[in-house]
Amino acid sequence: MSDEDDIILSELDDDELVQQMFDDLYDGLKEEIEESVHILLDRGWVPYRILTEALVGGMKIVGDDFRDGILFVPEVLLAANAMKGGMFILKPLLAETGAPRVGKMVIGTVKGDIHDIGKNLVGMMMEGAGFEVVDLGINNDVDKYLGALESEKPDILGMSALLTTTMPYMKVVIDTLIEKGMREDYIVLVGGAPLNEEFGRAIGADAYCRDAAVAVETAKTWVARKHNRMSA
Repeated sequence: MSDEDDIILSELDDDELVQQMFDDLYDGLKEEIEESVHILLDRGWVPYRILTEALVGGMKIVGDDFRDGILFVPEVLLAANAMKGGMFILKPLLAETGAPRVGKMVIGTVKGDIHDIGKNLVGMMMEGAGFEVVDLGINNDVDKYLGALESEKPDILGMSALLTTTMPYMKVVIDTLIEKGMREDYIVLVGGAPLNEEFGRAIGADAYCRDAAVAVETAKTWVARKHNRMSA
């Protein structure tokens, strides 16, 4: 560890600093990430470049290792928290420069369910991949979801459930979207421990995501498809 302590971030060149940020994200070192973001800004990097090359690039490694079982939830939460530190600095700057975003997601745990670790992880990983995320928290009924969809105009609605008793509520939400003629406007992704692909299909979701890494990949694929359709 001693040689780690000797690294002076401001003395690294740009490439070395980005590599170091990958390591620091991986290790969940929030203060180091914040310092590195400031250094790159001072060196004239535009916020969007820092987001994509340093933060999203680093979180992709975290996501891949999480998917492959090398990293586990506590470590990913630490990495995501470090990412949040960097994002906190960049967010207002990104808003000013009108940086392109990958897409927007409204996410929440369904009515009757108060579990949120998996949902929080998905939200953080989605932010890490460049999505804007609106987190509705836990115990959301149909009206709460619909209100958020109408006010936020996201590309994606994400619903999560950890109890077998609350899983069917996802269908209530999707059926309501169908009734109101809104179903085609959104990509609906569902997840949670008791769910599976078959259940996702049965309730009419676009996709079931077994973990946060899969959710990010699935979201990217569907949003790209949606944009292609719209521009075609």
